[in-house]
Amino acid sequence: MTRHLQGSLFDQTDELRLGSLDGTHRTGLGRGAWIDVLPGWLGGSDALFEQLAAEVPWRAERRTMYDHVVDVPRLLSFYGADDPLPHPVLEEAREALSAHYAEELGEPFTTAGLCYYRDGRDSVAWHGDRIGRSARQDTMVAILSVGAPRDLLLRPTGGGDTVRHPLGHGDLIVMGGSCQRTWEHSVPKSTRAAGPRISIQFRPHGVR
Repeated sequence: MTRHLQGSLFDQTDELRLGSLDGTHRTGLGRGAWIDVLPGWLGGSDALFEQLAAEVPWRAERRTMYDHVVDVPRLLSFYGADDPLPHPVLEEAREALSAHYAEELGEPFTTAGLCYYRDGRDSVAWHGDRIGRSARQDTMVAILSVGAPRDLLLRPTGGGDTVRHPLGHGDLIVMGGSCQRTWEHSVPKSTRAAGPRISIQFRPHGVR
C-alpha cells in the first residue's frame, strides 16, 4: 500500500524540525473567516511522510451516496484526545499550535485526523467541518501537509470565487473564525501527475 514519494528539492533532510509560527501570513476571506498559511513549517517532512504511509493503521471507508454505497476516495485514520499520535513531531506540532493560538482559540487542539491521498484519483468533496460545535461556533482547524503538493480549494458556502493553495512538503494552513460555517474546502481530483500526500488535521475537542 505504501507509495514512495519523489522528494522535494527544498526538503532534502531527514531531520524533522518545526519552524516558528510567527511567519504565518493571514488572509481575511470575508464573512468572518480567515486563513493563516506557512509554507515549509515542518522541515524533513518527506521522511515523515514515508514513515506515516508505512506505519499508520490506515482504513478504507464506504459511504452511501444517492442510494449507492461507494468507496471513500482516500484512506483515513483518527487519533482522539487520549490517543498517542503516530510520531513525536506531531505531538510537538499540536502543542506548538495550541500555544500559538491560545489567545484566539481559547482552548487547545486535541485530536488529529489523517487523510492519505494516494494519487490524483483520491480527493475530498466540498464540505465544512461542521460536526459538533463548529456548526454554530467559530473555531479553528489546522492542517499540516506532508508528501507531494495537492491543491486545497476554498469557496464561500453556496458558491463564489475560489481560493487555491497547493499544500505539501511540510506546509501549514489554519482555517479560523467562521471558516467552517461560512466557507467550504475541498481537495479535487487531478489529472496531472500527482504524487501521494498525507494531511494531518488538528482540531479542538468536539469539532469534526
